[in-house]
Amino acid sequence: MEIVAVDIGGTHARFAIAEVEGGRVVRMDEPVTQKTAEHGSLQLAWQAFGAAAGRPLPRAAAIAVASPINPDLIKLTNNPWIIRPPLIRERLEVDQYTLINDFGAIGHAVAQMDEAAFVHVTGPEGPLPGDGALTVCGPGTGLGVAQVIRSAAGYRVIETEGGHTDFAPLDGIEDAILQRLRKSYTRVSVERVCSGPGIVGIYETLAAMEDRPVRQLDDKAIWTLAFEGKDSLASAALDRFCLSLGAVAGDLALSHGPTGVVIAGGLGLRLKDHLLRSGFAERFVAKGRFQTLMRGVPVKLITHPQPGLFGAAAAFAQEHAS
Repeated sequence: MEIVAVDIGGTHARFAIAEVEGGRVVRMDEPVTQKTAEHGSLQLAWQAFGAAAGRPLPRAAAIAVASPINPDLIKLTNNPWIIRPPLIRERLEVDQYTLINDFGAIGHAVAQMDEAAFVHVTGPEGPLPGDGALTVCGPGTGLGVAQVIRSAAGYRVIETEGGHTDFAPLDGIEDAILQRLRKSYTRVSVERVCSGPGIVGIYETLAAMEDRPVRQLDDKAIWTLAFEGKDSLASAALDRFCLSLGAVAGDLALSHGPTGVVIAGGLGLRLKDHLLRSGFAERFVAKGRFQTLMRGVPVKLITHPQPGLFGAAAAFAQEHAS
């Protein structure tokens, strides 16, 4: 059957018509991206997508939202839209729908995509294990974390708030980062460091350590400088970010059961070349008595351009499998 897959973030809402069958996604059309600021609600954006499609939309929806799922009222974290789940059928004119957290959707994408959708980062070569717990984490506006439990009988996705665990510094530089962040946040979680905005605190800490003027740059500007490689402080901040992400990914794997890890998210994809040559791998395995165990954990990076859309469709396929 055909469905409309939707992935709603803080800045953009992405739509695509997908086909699902037998609990899996078998086709996804080219996505259409809309700016959330240009529409007053999900319903209005849905109607604009329908007008652009030039055809009646399928009467089924798979919706991923960057927010915790509340059965009565969803206020998106970085988006003024409000979604009332009891009204989705009426407002979108659908008979069936699935509503899922955005990183839960990423978990479904990881579970259903084939090995061609991943690149190897560290650990043993070969496919991700088909049995056991996979940790999925992705730096973006925050640090999304999910767990995928796989077995011969199928899979299950568990949404978590792992990005809000405490940040644990491992050296003097990270001690300084923590000290600086603590001036703004009483409790410093890992996503204050390992997220898109987190690079600001890293950059400013390094500038202070070097006795350089602390430039008031936002995270987008620092990431641009870092990826261009033309600013030594931004490059050092990028290296430090990869180190911290490796440590956090290893901690999450230990917590979930060290079977496999997948790095996801738009920022994760942009980091691909840097992760492969950074100290990510060394930090990932540096877990004291469990270092040997961690060396046996494969870490992959998902390269699909729209894992949220695909994952929303995959979640619908699993929920409504006949």
